[in-house]
Amino acid sequence: MATALPDGASGGSPTVLRIMLGGQLRQLRESRGITRETAGYEIRSSESKISRLELGRVGFKERDVADLLTLYGVVDAAERATVLDLVSRANSPGWWHRYGDILPSWFHAYLGLEASAAVIRTYEVKFVPGLLETEDYARAVVLLRHPRAAPAEIEHRVRLRVERRQRVLGGSGGGPQIWAVVDEAALRRPVGGAGVMQAQLKSLIDATTNARIRLQVIPFRSGGYAAAGGPFTVLRFRDQELPDMVYIELLTSALYLDKREETTDYVLMMDQLAVAAEPPARTVEIIEAALADLAKHDPLPKGLSDG
Repeated sequence: MATALPDGASGGSPTVLRIMLGGQLRQLRESRGITRETAGYEIRSSESKISRLELGRVGFKERDVADLLTLYGVVDAAERATVLDLVSRANSPGWWHRYGDILPSWFHAYLGLEASAAVIRTYEVKFVPGLLETEDYARAVVLLRHPRAAPAEIEHRVRLRVERRQRVLGGSGGGPQIWAVVDEAALRRPVGGAGVMQAQLKSLIDATTNARIRLQVIPFRSGGYAAAGGPFTVLRFRDQELPDMVYIELLTSALYLDKREETTDYVLMMDQLAVAAEPPARTVEIIEAALADLAKHDPLPKGLSDG
């Protein structure tokens, strides 16, 4: 059936469902030899609107999808009902929409993709990966990035980061595998002060016991290595129709790469980083060394040494 969806689609985030629905509509259009211009005319819009719909970058109107299905020759009532039901679910707001007052539009898409990923591979240089932050460390990072924000806004942003972590890592089974490669600098920089950093490092040690988390550190002694320029994340999905995606966050926007010729280089780079890093078996040893140096150079007040 032309409009059948891959297994697992029903459980995807709205972002992923839009991408999958867009892909199905593109396949239908191309199989009928219909141009985007003709399809755009059919829904009283433009060729560029069809392009955005097929890429899953905008929401879908049920009327538009119904008209496109008619144009593409999909007349079976059951097939149409399946697709139109997907339209409704793809337009449902994600959990993060209640943070819309502080969440930049370009980050909405990432949270939706992250929620449906099977494997999240991330490389960080300056900070602990967001999914592995403690609440206090997250607050320190938010304060660095939004120094003029009101206290209420700071806490709202911290709640967003905490809820994101809980939703991705919480529960047993079913969630994504996290493979993080971190530069040693991120472990040595006392973001938030000695006490906050000590608790964060201990939390990372605890994270290494989670079967879904693989953490590697690139030590200072490695010298130069691939991707030293900046952090990025590679997302892989359970649904075979979805390509790997690369997310690169900029100061006021982000890049999303999904073309194979682009993502292949980043996947290879991530592989190289994993080779350059110390093996996971040495991660706890490296973190404990950072903890020891932190205590040596910036000792905590008496009574706080146990975190």
